[in-house]
Amino acid sequence: MIHNAGYAAAGLDGWSYVAIECAEAELAAQIGGLGPEWAGLSLTMPLKEEALRLAASATVVARATGAANTLVRRDDGSWHADNTDVYGMVRVLRAAGLCPSPAVTVLGGGGTCRAALGAAAELGATSVTVVTRRPSVREELRPAADALGLELAGADWADAAKLFEADAVISTVPKGAADHLAASVDWRPGTVLFDAIYDPWPTPLAAAAEKSGISVVSGLDLLLGQALSQFEQFTGVTPAPEAAMREALFEAASRR
Repeated sequence: MIHNAGYAAAGLDGWSYVAIECAEAELAAQIGGLGPEWAGLSLTMPLKEEALRLAASATVVARATGAANTLVRRDDGSWHADNTDVYGMVRVLRAAGLCPSPAVTVLGGGGTCRAALGAAAELGATSVTVVTRRPSVREELRPAADALGLELAGADWADAAKLFEADAVISTVPKGAADHLAASVDWRPGTVLFDAIYDPWPTPLAAAAEKSGISVVSGLDLLLGQALSQFEQFTGVTPAPEAAMREALFEAASRR
């Protein structure tokens, strides 16, 4: 959808983007069976770690975060891995007015948190506060933080509402998990909220932030941002036709 709109806008006749159902155990065979006409692949969970393992080479950020949502075919036929979720997050946070070298709080410790750590490092942060229910989850993130040159500070979920004074608050928790915070957060002017949810939208947390004059970006914004980077790597066309891809994405979202 997003990519096909971009191909049409860029005049790339003969290019197409299709969905393939693939289990993690089937990924190696799936990739091995692709012909030279395949320029790249987008990967979703639970395939991101396996994609990184199968790639012949990878970006520093993909290796540091331990996940690849993108495989790009090299001239020699090998596959190169990247994590464009990181670049997508950087793009949307900068567009929302986030300051350089920000203080960052991340809610949740899953896969999107790893992308958030990568984005924080790219944005010049030196430390990140990660808020989770279980301390063990934070410990699992420490190798990624170390690889990215970040100091990782941990906080318990019960203290989440007290940690919204950062320059960027990035919520990576599932739908409904942060809803209760909407009524208890004291928003600081200048903070940017990224909420990875996009359906339903706005979340109670995002609505409260917007009501307080806070810049808010959504998971839909991230979906576009990471796709723009993928498009450029797949096709070599730079910059990607953002307007056409944005229109296609938000039109599809409006029909949900």
